[in-house]
Amino acid sequence: MSTTITVISGDGIGPEVTNATLSVLEAAGAGLAYDHQLGGVAAVEAVRDPLPPETLDSIRRTGVALKGPLTTPLGSGFRSINVAIRKEFELFANVRPVVTLVPGQRYEDIDLVLIRENTEGLYVGVEHYIGLEGDPRAAAESVMIITRFGAERIVRYAFEYAKENGRKKVTLSHKANILKFTQGLFLEAGEEVAREFEGEVEFESRIIDATAMLLVKDPYSLDVLVMENMFGDILSDLMAGLVGGLGVAPAANIGKDVSMFEAVHGSAPDIAGKGLANPSSLILAAAMMLDHVGQPEPAARIRTAIREALADPGNRTRDLGGEANTSDFVEAMIRQLG
Repeated sequence: MSTTITVISGDGIGPEVTNATLSVLEAAGAGLAYDHQLGGVAAVEAVRDPLPPETLDSIRRTGVALKGPLTTPLGSGFRSINVAIRKEFELFANVRPVVTLVPGQRYEDIDLVLIRENTEGLYVGVEHYIGLEGDPRAAAESVMIITRFGAERIVRYAFEYAKENGRKKVTLSHKANILKFTQGLFLEAGEEVAREFEGEVEFESRIIDATAMLLVKDPYSLDVLVMENMFGDILSDLMAGLVGGLGVAPAANIGKDVSMFEAVHGSAPDIAGKGLANPSSLILAAAMMLDHVGQPEPAARIRTAIREALADPGNRTRDLGGEANTSDFVEAMIRQLG
């Protein structure tokens, strides 16, 4: 039986990397059916809405979405279409694995997972200007919101992820030494959850800046990392840099009833339509999606094929130091899957 998923191709290079990904999924024998929907600039041009109700209805119906990069149109009223989708479906866990796929990088054998709280922190967008002495924008203020519920939920998710995937350790990163209330609550709630997993998964807490330094000095001492929203946004890109960049970094956004899998890079309109885009990020996100819907065999085949294709420098796209185009890379993957 096939599983129906919502597919949002996105903008810029989105359609190219999405078509490449669907070709790889077919070659891998994935049992999927697709409900194609619009989002971003393409949706504005078609229906004057960057996030149409039909798209949201489709995601709600299928429970699973595969999304290419979206551009948030200026003046649309959306702070971010990605954030809007996460809020609409309470996609509280952003899961960002980073694994060495390209030989000869600065670091070999990297295998890390960052789990980021996706709904709270500074990114809730509670901010305003403060007027002083005739200047309506004399100061600006943002509010960081951390709830015990949200902190416990994301840390528990990190521990359960570690157990299910044979991971050894969870590192909670924070800034509780300075932000004693918000980050202090996140740390306190995390420590309480960690006690439930004593003897099963190792736990440590680290200040966020020390974690950033350790990721560069000795990334092998870390395993699963969990943190609040903005810190996770920043460190997940740092971690992607350890393995070659955002072009090889997938992401999952997990909620209770809905999950969305996406490329983490932008829509790159400067290279759109030129066949230069690296589709690896979305292909790897699709492999995560296959695991999620109970199809681990084609997921494993895709991961093996992408590793074997990238082992040949002739198959690498420009962002990975090669000269291959999108089609060259996809054809190399399909040969491996053949």
